[in-house]
Amino acid sequence: MITICFVCTGNTCRSIMAERLFKQMLKERKISFIKVISRGLNSNKENISDYAKVVLKEYHANDRDRKAIKLGKVDNNTLYVTMTEYQKTKIKADRVISFKDIIGEDIADPYGMGIDQYRSCARQITKGLVQLLNKILIGVNR
Repeated sequence: MITICFVCTGNTCRSIMAERLFKQMLKERKISFIKVISRGLNSNKENISDYAKVVLKEYHANDRDRKAIKLGKVDNNTLYVTMTEYQKTKIKADRVISFKDIIGEDIADPYGMGIDQYRSCARQITKGLVQLLNKILIGVNR
């Protein structure tokens, strides 16, 4: 079993979208050996952003409400995937990468912005998730 934890600042937009979009991808491909969670570096138990829920629904992913969860103790068996290079520096674990490592750019925070920024964010996240999944599958099939 592989565990992946997506991490952003508050766990209300980017990381929860990444978690649920990736779960949807795995479900569609009938992949069950990857466990996916998300956390925030500074979560204060806010609900998922309304626009994040709209975008998740558009992608046919789980759009149910959930309180944000703060990143606690890290586990060196988990792969942490951060939205930015800066966030990557804040996690002291053996296996931490950022979206910049995957697609060459950080995922900008859409918090407080309009629906178009959330859709753009989801497209960028999805691009990275496809590449991440391909790398995992290549590694597993070796």
